[in-house]
Amino acid sequence: MKFLIVGLGNTGDEYAHTRHNIGFDVAHAFVQKHGASFRVDRLAYVSGVKWKGKNFIVICPTTFVNLSGKAVKYWMDKEKVSLENILVIIDELALPLTKLRLRPGGSDGGHNGLKSIQETLGTVEYPRLRFGIGNNYPKGHQADFVLGKWQKEEEPIVQYKIAKATEVIENFATRGINAAMNAVNNKDFLPGEESGDKK
Repeated sequence: MKFLIVGLGNTGDEYAHTRHNIGFDVAHAFVQKHGASFRVDRLAYVSGVKWKGKNFIVICPTTFVNLSGKAVKYWMDKEKVSLENILVIIDELALPLTKLRLRPGGSDGGHNGLKSIQETLGTVEYPRLRFGIGNNYPKGHQADFVLGKWQKEEEPIVQYKIAKATEVIENFATRGINAAMNAVNNKDFLPGEESGDKK
């Protein structure tokens, strides 16, 4: 069983660990957790992880977010990964910082990375994990907020959620998307408490 895990973000030091690059950070955390590392390859940083009989091809596209579809299509075709075994990880303004949301498909929601993938693959039916970043910014400053760094007080939640997101990837591959969705979609993720019943 092969899975293509796609963390979205922009390359370059000025974008490192910004809200928009959370996909990169989750992908890196997953690869590190499983003792692997990235290499520079066609259109992406690429890593391979073998775990519980599953093969994960993990990519962080080097195309910039708004051209992510090129990298996804290339690696999907090269590795012969089926559409339902792709998982794209993105930042999500429409979700509070405490939330993760896994979906088997759906609209791009205004996210340029998803828009590019949708155009390149010709479908919206591919799984995605949305990492809530909140929308705590003044009117007209969305771009600054998305491309900005986390606030110091946000860091513990972000790190906790990154760890949880690596578990989502594992559950997605081993237990299936429905079980993985049930484990995260209506929960609040706060360090130090398992708040599973909060809506």
